[in-house]
Amino acid sequence: MSNKEDTLQVITAAPDFADADEPLKLFAEWMAEATKSEPNDANAMSLATVDVDGLPNIRMVLLKGYDEAGFVFYTNFESQKGIEILANMKAAANFHWKSLRRQVRVRGAVEKVSDAEADDYFSSRPRDSRIGAWASQQSRPLESRFALEKAVAKFTAKHAIGAVPRPPFWSGFRIIPSYIEFWHDRPFRLHDRIAFRRRTPQDAWTKQRLYP
Repeated sequence: MSNKEDTLQVITAAPDFADADEPLKLFAEWMAEATKSEPNDANAMSLATVDVDGLPNIRMVLLKGYDEAGFVFYTNFESQKGIEILANMKAAANFHWKSLRRQVRVRGAVEKVSDAEADDYFSSRPRDSRIGAWASQQSRPLESRFALEKAVAKFTAKHAIGAVPRPPFWSGFRIIPSYIEFWHDRPFRLHDRIAFRRRTPQDAWTKQRLYP
């Protein structure tokens, strides 16, 4: 076969997700594969928010749960991202798995998780992480590393006996997706892109192939 025919075959071959109709099911399959192939934190995602001036902010967080309802992560509500999300209750996220040459983009409205969900997840964290949630005034100025260590010591002593309760300012958000896009690397930058859209969580997903 000639190089030209080889190229044509690569371009026209059907992608492995072309027939998918349920984006959350496809995401679960891709996440399972990424968990096996990524060296660290397959559940890491870049999270985008905007401030009061409309200026975007982005940072890496860890996805802690997902299902048909949406994508869940946890944070200090008094942090920069917490404040920005609470101001407009919208966000976007991106997963990039280098080992698989894939990425998934998610956009949508945001809701708070229930207190029960937050309590269950918080209690599953290592004890030192629970202490850290109390000690860290996330995103605010820190005068020195010693000040942080002093705060950790303070809350370690305060909660020396018994369970460490969840701070009232610490909980989770759920991105309720209205847009999910799957991207798969292909030769010559002729990548595969499939976008799923819906207007409300009650609507069926519509699917569309996009130019790379």
